[in-house]
Amino acid sequence: MNKKWAVKRLTINLTSSEVEKLEKYSHHTGRPLTDIIRELIRHLPEIPESELPPTA
Repeated sequence: MNKKWAVKRLTINLTSSEVEKLEKYSHHTGRPLTDIIRELIRHLPEIPESELPPTA
């Protein structure tokens, strides 16, 4: 099977006002919440490997 990308499920806690804002934006744009969140993540600035803390 050739997958486009590997998927990992993520659970986040949002305040009711954050959920309301996200849902209003979703309704206004006609886009699913998942697509909106993915786009926001894609627009985060890249951090060079040298600036990342060491992993355990």
